[in-house]
Amino acid sequence: MDERELIARVRAGDGVAERALYDAHVNRVYRLAYRLAGEDDLAQDFTQETFIRAFDRLHAFRGEAALSTWLYVIATSVTLNGLRRLKRFRQRETDLDAAGGVGSRGREAEPDLKVRLARAIDDLPEGYRTVFLMHDVEGYTHEEIGQALGVETGTSKAQLSRARAKLREALADFAGEWVS
Repeated sequence: MDERELIARVRAGDGVAERALYDAHVNRVYRLAYRLAGEDDLAQDFTQETFIRAFDRLHAFRGEAALSTWLYVIATSVTLNGLRRLKRFRQRETDLDAAGGVGSRGREAEPDLKVRLARAIDDLPEGYRTVFLMHDVEGYTHEEIGQALGVETGTSKAQLSRARAKLREALADFAGEWVS
C-alpha cells in the first residue's frame, strides 16, 4: 500500500493505517528529535508530540512535499520550541549540588574528543547546530533541510559551512595535540 493510500485511510479514521504510517516514520523522527535535544526522554516526548500534531493536522497536508518532509518540519518545530520552553524553565531552577563548586577555580582534566565534540556541537548557534545535525549526522539533503526549516537551500549550505568552521575552531587545540 502506498503512502497516499495510507494517508487517505488515516483521514477516514483507520487506526491500522495510522499505526502503519507511524511505524514507517517514527525512527527517523525520533533520531532527529534526539540529535536536536540530546536526551532520550526529551526525544521520546518530542516524537510523541510530533505525531499527535501530525495526525491532528493530517487533513491540512496538501501532498506538495513528501509526507516525511512535512513530518520533519513538525518535528523540528516541536523540538526547538520544546527546548526553548525547557531552557526558560531550567534558567529559573537552582541546582544546589552545582553551587558547591562556586568560588573554586580548579582546572578540569582535558576531556576526550567525544565529549569535546558533543560540547562543541551543543555550543553552536541554534540554526547552525540544527543544519549540522540534520545534514552531517542524519543525512538530510539541503533541499529537505530548507523545506523543514523554511529557509533557502543556500542558507542551509551557508549555515553548514559556518557550523563546520566553528567546530574546527573549537576543536583545533585538541587536534593539535595529536598532530604534533
